[in-house]
Amino acid sequence: MKISFLGAAKTVTGSCYLIEAKECKFLVDCGMFQGRSKEQAMNEEALPFNPADLDFVVLTHAHIDHSGRIPKLYNDGFKGKVYATKPTVELCAIMLPDSGHIQEFENEWHNRKRERAGLPPEKPLYTFQNAVDSIQLFQSASYGEVLKLHEGVRVRFNDAGHILGSSIVELWVGENNDETKIVFSGDLGNKGMPILRDPTIIESADYLVIESTYGNRLHADSNSKLDRFVNIISDTVDKGGNIVIPSFAVGRAQEIIYELNKQLDKKSDQYNKLTHIPVFVDSPLTVSATKVFRNNLDCFDEEARKYIENGDNPLDFPGLQFTQSADESRALNDRKDSIIIISASGMCEAGRIKHHLKHNLWRKESAVVFVGYQAEGTLGRKLVDGAKRVKIFGEDISVNARIEMIEGFSGHADRNGLVDWIGGFNRKPGKIFIVHGEEASMNEFSNTIEQKFGIETVIPSKGDSFIIDKKGFYESEGRTSEKAVYSYSRLEVLDMLDRIRGELDEASNIVKNELKNEKDELEIDELKARLRKFESCIVDIIK
Repeated sequence: MKISFLGAAKTVTGSCYLIEAKECKFLVDCGMFQGRSKEQAMNEEALPFNPADLDFVVLTHAHIDHSGRIPKLYNDGFKGKVYATKPTVELCAIMLPDSGHIQEFENEWHNRKRERAGLPPEKPLYTFQNAVDSIQLFQSASYGEVLKLHEGVRVRFNDAGHILGSSIVELWVGENNDETKIVFSGDLGNKGMPILRDPTIIESADYLVIESTYGNRLHADSNSKLDRFVNIISDTVDKGGNIVIPSFAVGRAQEIIYELNKQLDKKSDQYNKLTHIPVFVDSPLTVSATKVFRNNLDCFDEEARKYIENGDNPLDFPGLQFTQSADESRALNDRKDSIIIISASGMCEAGRIKHHLKHNLWRKESAVVFVGYQAEGTLGRKLVDGAKRVKIFGEDISVNARIEMIEGFSGHADRNGLVDWIGGFNRKPGKIFIVHGEEASMNEFSNTIEQKFGIETVIPSKGDSFIIDKKGFYESEGRTSEKAVYSYSRLEVLDMLDRIRGELDEASNIVKNELKNEKDELEIDELKARLRKFESCIVDIIK
């Protein structure tokens, strides 16, 4: 069979793998690229195959970087089945239409700018209705059940412990009287995560495709992360500020609610403060997703189920409030008391979180606490990396608030978690493909695997294809075409524009600060001359 890496290759988002077997052709995941302009532009690219020729899609979980292009796939002609676990199907039924709504909203804003520039309008990647229509393709599967999807192709979904319904996928593909087993880790969760069970240990594989988001880092232990979390809340409340938590609507939001609920029973002064702080979940999508959690209690771990058996709702507690309307959301920023706001999106790229950041980033008494991975180029990543000023809704905002990153809340296993999971295989894979990570993380994780297990690893680039079977594997020739070269060059230009925009903002702030100091006329004239030269270069580029 042939496997082609069409996303999450030397990057974190856009998970998408094309498998071409003798009897059928299918995808594992079809996710959206997120982050910088370069990544987002990949969403618009035509897929290097005819979607109508696909027999089916196997989906590891509902997060948009794994599922977000399925409506586009549907629009482009795909009419096969999308196989996923029951919770994943239910979550996609709310997340994909929400994504379609965002595509329409952002496209409308984009087209207003194009109209002012005298340019024709463009269509969104897909619409709310497109996403709703695509849900009819989804078919539920149970954990541990072996399904025959096509002649010679079987699949089994195993609990990945990343979010509700997330899966490790075992695929058996039969060709030429032989069967090859390839395992996709999906996104692997941490052991001991709240609510969810630990990732399933897999017995064997010929090939493994594994994520590496935190392949070169270790998370804080559970107790220290919670103590740190509570300390940040306590210190911020003492200063009279708000605690803003950008959170993915599915996964981290529910886990934070769960953890806050658990802490209410503790008796120390710091923990007692929690009982008096209003906690607002400000995301309609999170409200809907939390209902899906409550509807799938069979996927909870033993601790969470004990809460339920004792009559406690682990996703609710006194003081927790869910906001629905935009008016309710805006009212949060008019309050004078300290509050905790949990709001999507987790990378601060869309949704109500941007309004809460606008009202709190400039306040030195407030805190912004990140609890999940932040992709390169996102507003969240800029804040975590120490940006002093950011632009929100076209307005420059000073970053005076306390910015904290607590990686222990991440839904991704760290280096040791990934290594321990690989170590659980009784029959280790002959080759391991490393995906879903930044290059530094993938390279270090590759070295770790080779030193620990002596297994050869491959870090594929986007578009790389490999022929694999029981006997071995080799890289397929002919990946790069003129179209691919053109596409890559176009993405490089977008990447350069992103860098120039950032450098220009920084240069502008430096020059403005310098102008506050005493300058003689000669220095001012030299500066004006350099700016005119730069302006002339910009005009030449536009021409």
